[in-house]
Amino acid sequence: MVLPFVLPHALHGAGPHKVVAVHGWFADRSAYDAVKPDVDRAAFQYAVADLRGYGGARDAKGEYATAEGAADVLALADRLGWERFSLVGHSMGGSVVQRVSALAPHRVRRLVGITPVPASGLPLPAEQWELFVNSAHLPVNRRAIIDTTSGGRRPDRWIERMVQRSLDRSDPTAFRAWLDSWSRDDFHAEIEGSTVPALAVVGALDPAITAALTRSTWLRWYPNGQLHELVSAGHYPMDETPLELVRVVEDFLRADDD
Repeated sequence: MVLPFVLPHALHGAGPHKVVAVHGWFADRSAYDAVKPDVDRAAFQYAVADLRGYGGARDAKGEYATAEGAADVLALADRLGWERFSLVGHSMGGSVVQRVSALAPHRVRRLVGITPVPASGLPLPAEQWELFVNSAHLPVNRRAIIDTTSGGRRPDRWIERMVQRSLDRSDPTAFRAWLDSWSRDDFHAEIEGSTVPALAVVGALDPAITAALTRSTWLRWYPNGQLHELVSAGHYPMDETPLELVRVVEDFLRADDD
């Protein structure tokens, strides 16, 4: 019997409300390092995972696609013995966790997308597509993307650290393959009308995943959907506004326990 692949992960907290957190395109699970010190470890237990091609799973072979990532998240929950759990996903990870909800809606308590890629994908104009494709091997392209999507307001040193983290924590082949999936996969018909409580957190400085885009996608598809815009954040709220993000996300997750 072939055992399912179990994503490398770290557990934080020991609370009764279980949460799986999934990173985005530019980082492994270290994307959540800035928020870890301030999460409520008595109320929640977070499993922060590395997708295939990233971090501890950098050398793991696979399709590097949202459907595969969703199946891997479910395998992780099974390994942990979590029958029901909430989900948090950043950017590309926001697409992955929505796919988990599509595959096993009965297991999902609450869903949080942090600047989440819509379930319809995020088609890019030709010029942007070239920039994103070549970022797999060109650090200068990664820098341009991070600078633009954080509103062009962040210090050079911070942008350089973000670029270096992305280079250190991802495999170039996997990084490139994930782009095809998160930008082009359209599974919104599978989640449209889902009654899972679903919060989308966006940054006002992010020109990509905007409040307007989220209203026309996330809020249309999730009848119990909510939108929160962080006025001082761009595409990377975990790094840009960690305290505000923790408060917004955990207040939403905690509502399930009232």
